[in-house]
Amino acid sequence: MSAIRLLVLGAVRQHGRAHGYQVRNDLEYWGAHEWSNAKPGSIYHALKQMAKQGLLHAHEIAPSTAGGPPRTEYEITDLGVEEYLGMVREALTSYDQKMDIKSAAIGFMVDLPRAEAVALLNERIRRIEEWRGAVTEHYVPEDGPEQLGHIGEIMNLWIHTADAEADWTRALIGRIEGGAYTFSGEGEPFVGVLTDEQENPYATGEPHPEDAR
Repeated sequence: MSAIRLLVLGAVRQHGRAHGYQVRNDLEYWGAHEWSNAKPGSIYHALKQMAKQGLLHAHEIAPSTAGGPPRTEYEITDLGVEEYLGMVREALTSYDQKMDIKSAAIGFMVDLPRAEAVALLNERIRRIEEWRGAVTEHYVPEDGPEQLGHIGEIMNLWIHTADAEADWTRALIGRIEGGAYTFSGEGEPFVGVLTDEQENPYATGEPHPEDAR
């Protein structure tokens, strides 16, 4: 799974229609350039590729009065929505993934019904515990990492990371079941995108040739 595909599809869906610079601006606002591969070139490439694949529809807008090139606005298609929600579901349940995909899925989990999100996160805990059991077939945490020399520290790190994530996920489930956040079908969602008039305090300011398109 590609984090950049999930992030770009989610950003376009939140806007309804968005041009490339809006998508880039939103992802920088979310800090995605710090914890994922959401760099300008990757974002613009993903937009064009997913338009070719039918996940996004590209609308060509009239050139600016200043004589600039036509700006392209993107809109997610029905196929794109299906792909997007499938990626969110997979990322919420899978444990063998990097932080970028997991972080993106948490950011978009409210696009699912509350009960489904809880069920997916419970499945995530089950898979974490299953993965932990596979590791402890070869490594006994209670005996300490020294039993395998310094290489044991790797498995020690894995076990501690899995345990911490399982605890965090249980706490997240508790907050969701307690009524936190607005999920799909429950009313006006949290708005986490910027308008054209809003200044992005987290923008990198790094220019890219595609910014005007």
